[in-house]
Amino acid sequence: MEDKFTLNNASCCFLAKGCCRNSAHMLPVTDWLCDLPENVAETDLVEVQFKNTRKGYYHNVQHLPLEKGSTIVVASNPGTDLGEVVLTGRLVKLQMQKNHIDTTRYEVRDVLRFATEEDIERAEQAHAKEQETMIKARQLAKSLGLEMKIGDVEYQGDGSKAIFYYIADGRVDFRQLIKVYAETFRIRVEMKQIGARQEAGRIGGTGPCGRELCCTTWMTNFSSVGTGAARLQNISPNPQKLAGMCAKLKCCLNFEVPVYEEAVRRMPQRNIPLETKEGTYYLFTTDPLKGTATYSTDQRMPVNLQVLTPEQAKDIIEMNRRGEKPDTLGGKSTTATDVPEIGYQNVVGQDDLTRFDKKRRPQRDNRDNRPRRDNREPRNNRGDNRPRLDGRDDKGFHPDGEQRRRPDNRMRNNTPRTNDRPNTNNPAK
Repeated sequence: MEDKFTLNNASCCFLAKGCCRNSAHMLPVTDWLCDLPENVAETDLVEVQFKNTRKGYYHNVQHLPLEKGSTIVVASNPGTDLGEVVLTGRLVKLQMQKNHIDTTRYEVRDVLRFATEEDIERAEQAHAKEQETMIKARQLAKSLGLEMKIGDVEYQGDGSKAIFYYIADGRVDFRQLIKVYAETFRIRVEMKQIGARQEAGRIGGTGPCGRELCCTTWMTNFSSVGTGAARLQNISPNPQKLAGMCAKLKCCLNFEVPVYEEAVRRMPQRNIPLETKEGTYYLFTTDPLKGTATYSTDQRMPVNLQVLTPEQAKDIIEMNRRGEKPDTLGGKSTTATDVPEIGYQNVVGQDDLTRFDKKRRPQRDNRDNRPRRDNREPRNNRGDNRPRLDGRDDKGFHPDGEQRRRPDNRMRNNTPRTNDRPNTNNPAK
């Protein structure tokens, strides 16, 4: 049998009915069991994808010959909806188990039929109104004074219902807003609250690594990300560089945390110095992935640096516990220039992320020190260029180098002050 290759959106596959990656949808799924005859006969469940990342599971009660990419009409509440089949057979159960879907609580509806041209045209007309509806919905929410943001609007295939995805920091009472939406758009309204990461996954985009966002391509469960993951990997804790498209910490910070945790366990402890006959060495820095530990004779400065492996450092620690001191550490000597500055390590490792930042303008010099166009002398403290009549300069100094005292204020208009007037009431004075 001759092998055939199919090129589909930059993806190559072997005669696979469901193995090609469909880049038109987010969160694509690869059906590795699509060519097995017993795969579809095992279950009648199918996974159907709608706009962006919304998916649902349905029963193929009519036993239609569904394959990946088939456009079908499914039952909804109310009316019908139009979607695309992305997974069939045995993997659907595993997918539901992965997404923690309880079949006892989740209502699994039925697949009605294959979509006709009229169904597709009706759905396209409904989806064409989503952008205008979203802008109007934001204006209505703002007019009611609600602290929320409408991130996306999705119309049902028949146009009888719309889902409004919103983001809010706290709980929002949108009962009045639903009434306003229903009266304005003449549809049934459903509100769904999503987070910043879910919104970025629905909108899509390209990350600083040059690839599509993980929340768009394969991530469905979002775990919390903290700055401790960045410190563990010796990444500079700069919020602007560690933040993703959603303005939250990048999810990829957690990807290599288990590897670093295992590597850090092999490193010697920082608070245990190494005693030798030459002197005491303190742990200066470590590189968990390379498996090296750099010691210095000073606790705060890189002096007489020695690079050891974790095994060498632990052997010397055991000797110190027995009361023995080796002559030297026996490590590789290095200088401070060879040790990377961890606090300023590049996050990406390929380019400078600050190349798009606006440079700060230099501070303006003092106006009095700037050169004047007419070559006049700087202004004096009075704000003009008139010379002083008493011969002193602007600071009150005479040409002879002495500073004259200011005149006494006791005599004003030839009238002595009250304290200097003679006391006529006391004849003795």
